[in-house]
Amino acid sequence: MAELAESRFFAAEAAAAPPPPSRRPRHGTCSQTSPESKFWRSFRNSQLSSGLIHAVTDLEFSPTSPHDLAAAVSANINLYGGADLAPKPFSPIHHFDDVAFSPSFRCDGALLAVGGQSGLVQIFDPSKGRLPLRRLRGHSRPVRLVRYPQIADKTHLFSGGDDAVLNYWDAAAESKVSAFPAAHKDYIRAGAASPTSPELIATGSYDHTVQFWDVRAGESPVLSINHGEPVESVLFLPSGGLVATAGGDVVKLWDVIGGGRAVHRLDCHTKTVTSLCLARLGQGEPRLVTAALDGFVKVFDFAAFRITHSTRYPAMLLSVAVSPAADAVVAGTSNGVIYIGRRKKERTPEGGGEAKTKTRPPLRPSSFRYFRRGQSEKPAASDVVVRQPRPARLAEHDKLLKRFEHGRALAAALGRRHAGAAVAVMQELVARKKLVSCVRTMDVDGLGLLLGFLHRNATMPRYARFLMNLAARVVRMRAEDIQASAALRGLARNIKRMVSEEMKVQQALQEIQGIVSPLIRIVAR
Repeated sequence: MAELAESRFFAAEAAAAPPPPSRRPRHGTCSQTSPESKFWRSFRNSQLSSGLIHAVTDLEFSPTSPHDLAAAVSANINLYGGADLAPKPFSPIHHFDDVAFSPSFRCDGALLAVGGQSGLVQIFDPSKGRLPLRRLRGHSRPVRLVRYPQIADKTHLFSGGDDAVLNYWDAAAESKVSAFPAAHKDYIRAGAASPTSPELIATGSYDHTVQFWDVRAGESPVLSINHGEPVESVLFLPSGGLVATAGGDVVKLWDVIGGGRAVHRLDCHTKTVTSLCLARLGQGEPRLVTAALDGFVKVFDFAAFRITHSTRYPAMLLSVAVSPAADAVVAGTSNGVIYIGRRKKERTPEGGGEAKTKTRPPLRPSSFRYFRRGQSEKPAASDVVVRQPRPARLAEHDKLLKRFEHGRALAAALGRRHAGAAVAVMQELVARKKLVSCVRTMDVDGLGLLLGFLHRNATMPRYARFLMNLAARVVRMRAEDIQASAALRGLARNIKRMVSEEMKVQQALQEIQGIVSPLIRIVAR
């Protein structure tokens, strides 16, 4: 509703005050020359058919070498192993009467727990995969969430289902240690255990909330946050103090230690974000990986709050996983196809020693390679060189818009003190239905830049209608923040004084027009 109101509010102003010509950013990734970009571009994708035209709902890598892969497809759990992730001889596991969900490996990779449509949680030995070792009965509706703790806890796991019930199990005894019968008001579809404490569990639901449970503290949640959309995925970041939640086309980061404070909002997808996972680069730096129904897999550096890589797949994505060794990226689609990206390895010479470098023969006009020369070849004196025009250099706000970092793009445009560029960015945000959300989440410094910009430029005839309405909207939305800051109150008073002076000028101009108009009509006769 906020986006619809925003589009209606700014529709007339956008039509009446066209912005100066500006380049619209295109889809793209970060700099192609950065080490991280080279790392992600070294992956080569291939397709792996699951054998069924059915959604690949969940993907999970084993935490121990050789990092086998479990994929939930229809009523099967397919297992893949080895360096090429080839299907295992006993794959798939067929012991489900209906759809299987949420495979989860134990911390030592020796057991695999899986939920099902019937409400049953089953535990298998992935090295054999024949008969379930344990059957846990405690749900009356489909179990879409099954997870082992990430740290060395080999006896417990937790499960959540469409009955809005969260159970904490002793797997060896096939009994419930704790039960939370009214954990949510709607389906539980996501969850994760803290990497620092196995007793702390976060669950996400279609009631838009993420609840944090301590299995030692009773049946009430220790913390609750509202994502604002049905929650599809929840993930603890490595420190345990931050949690990432995905719902709608938004990914949000929350500070758990700070009481559930929103840290960052990531608007980089155009359709529902379905899956989150962690990846580690060659140096061990963690990254947040997101997959969505728009077919994009995005890599997010949550330390610098920026998108570092983006990959497009030709299908809607329901799941994504990155191997612990960071040598494989796997994406599951809605049509049963699994895309596997394997990292290209550098060739080493046999028997050790340095690799031999091949020397290419000299370039002669009689060779085919002579006529296939590229930009790296040095032209001869007799060659006619046709130079291509250099690509246009994008401003900082255009680069940020290109990466869908709307709030930072608006702040960068306001910091340039160029009225045309700032209004062009605002018009672009109106077209993307993000201007109101950017103003609402803007910090105090950014709000000061915006109020100062409105004070300087709101009376310019070219932008007056648009900026005057925006100024009124900003003052109403951020009234509490303006009252709390002396600097912002001063800027607001300046805007009020500027509006009053402009009204006086317009009134004087109308009086002059009333005097001059009859004289012009008399002269025209």
